Amino acid sequence: MKAQILTANRLRDGIVVFFTRDGVWSECIDDSRVADEETSRAEMLAAGERAVAAGLVVGPYFIDAAVSGGRVRAVRLRERIRAAGPTAGSEEHLRQG
Repeated sequence: MKAQILTANRLRDGIVVFFTRDGVWSECIDDSRVADEETSRAEMLAAGERAVAAGLVVGPYFIDAAVSGGRVRAVRLRERIRAAGPTAGSEEHLRQG
């Protein structure tokens, strides 16, 4: 099984968040708890569903991840863009536009 992390959007502001090793949600992908077995995935998904019920996040789902040197990186480009944060309206985005 590939390494995966659980991501969602925070309900109050829509910011992308990641489920952490401490069982909370963080905006930093490097804080992610990495699931590499089915049991871990089931536990993490249950925590995500509890966070939805509590009104903390929406739409939790797993994404493929790569871990190297203690850093976590989303495998797919779409997810790397999500992890980097909003691009619309940022100065860097406008310079590259």
